Amino acid sequence: MGITTQLSEQGDQLNIVIAGRFDFSLHAEFRDAYRNLPSDTKFIIDLSQTIFMDSSAMGMLLLLREFAGEESADIQLLNCSQEVRKVLSISNLDKMFSLV
Repeated sequence: MGITTQLSEQGDQLNIVIAGRFDFSLHAEFRDAYRNLPSDTKFIIDLSQTIFMDSSAMGMLLLLREFAGEESADIQLLNCSQEVRKVLSISNLDKMFSLV
């Protein structure tokens, strides 16, 4: 389990799939997935295989948002389970990210 990434051929979109637990153990891998890309990259975070999300995962998403330009960031969270959607809603992150 962990992170799988795929950069589009044009280099303007990064798809990140989180499988299993989205927690602090993925911090470095998650950051390394995007840190060398331009900040105007479109980020697609696929959470369809995510079974757990904790506060450190929320922090990682916020760091990605900061990197990508805060309000101008183009970040979509795809395929959130009911449990993950509930965590995002309780923390109001559902208002900071596009949930698809």
